[in-house]
Amino acid sequence: MVKGWRRVWETVTVEDGKVAWFHVSSLGEFEQARPVIKRFREEHGEYKVWVTFFSPSGYEVRKDYGEAERVTYLPMDTPRNARRLVEKIRPEVAFFVKYDFWFNMLKELQGRGVPTFLFSAIFRESQYFFKPYGGWFRRALGCYSHIFVQNEESLKLLRESGVEWCSRAGDTRFDRVREIAQQSDGDRKVERFVKGGTGRCIVAGSSWEPDEEMLKRYMDECGEALRVVLAPHVISENHVEKIERLMGKEVCVRYSQMDEGTDVSGKRVLIIDNIGLLSRIYRYADVAYIGGGFGRGIHNILEAITYDVPVVFGPNHRKFQEALDIIRLGGGVGYSRYEELKEAMERLLGDEAERRRASEVCRRYVAENIGSTERIMETVNKQLKV
Repeated sequence: MVKGWRRVWETVTVEDGKVAWFHVSSLGEFEQARPVIKRFREEHGEYKVWVTFFSPSGYEVRKDYGEAERVTYLPMDTPRNARRLVEKIRPEVAFFVKYDFWFNMLKELQGRGVPTFLFSAIFRESQYFFKPYGGWFRRALGCYSHIFVQNEESLKLLRESGVEWCSRAGDTRFDRVREIAQQSDGDRKVERFVKGGTGRCIVAGSSWEPDEEMLKRYMDECGEALRVVLAPHVISENHVEKIERLMGKEVCVRYSQMDEGTDVSGKRVLIIDNIGLLSRIYRYADVAYIGGGFGRGIHNILEAITYDVPVVFGPNHRKFQEALDIIRLGGGVGYSRYEELKEAMERLLGDEAERRRASEVCRRYVAENIGSTERIMETVNKQLKV
């Protein structure tokens, strides 16, 4: 990581022409930025786009991103680095995503009169900004020209703290997942597996070992011809072999080993042992299981619900607004104990009317939340006097 920051000065040269600078922390924030980057380029073709990353994992995956003229690391947030970077990039507009508060960078941009925006932001009462000693942090929010938040709670916190330059635009990820769903085709291998047997289908995305153990127990107890498409978060050979031992190698087939002649009639588990497929294959699910709930937090539920698929996930979901929303509305279930998982699966897989009702909840929820990019760009264009 430090080497990456140091390489910034080897790759950053003084930029000519108009520049729009987008900073993202990692891959998740990058996905939130993509719809805005794309829309900005469509409306402001005279600008060059710079993208900076904090995370090496994000940078390594997206360093060749075609919508940007430059992709590099953000250096450490010191006054000297901030001054040096802004002098070289010379941005005419800057964007930050979700949780990014680089105070020296923000101060430098404000001092140069650069319109600066934060979007897809979420604020919580526990953050420094809203503590009695948080005056310095609150003042830093004044460096933004406008803050676009995801939910009403964040908007209320900001306005009660005297931050009026804010509005609710929602989460740009809704625009991104809807675009992926509309533009992408399915997958013939997965489709053949799902249609090769009877019974319902669960697509389990970004699963970890605790998730896989829960699913195995349910498969053993459900007493029906259930099929599971399992896309583990870790696709190392060691982990895939563990899955085969857990589920029973005789009922598993690896995606990488399937071809037109593979007999899948006796298989119950398709292991997705490559990357890049998950967002396209939720369409085959009757119910989606979202992994990560027994670790640091659940993975992306929007990729599933954009196909109107009800979702089930583990207990560590409370920091994810979309998960709280979908539980409250009835399009998904969060569980802590196996008995809760079993009850949710039996209800969603066994009761057609209930599954359709939950599916309709997901459809409406996505439909009501798309358009964040449009709302953001409307305000940005006013600031840029377009």
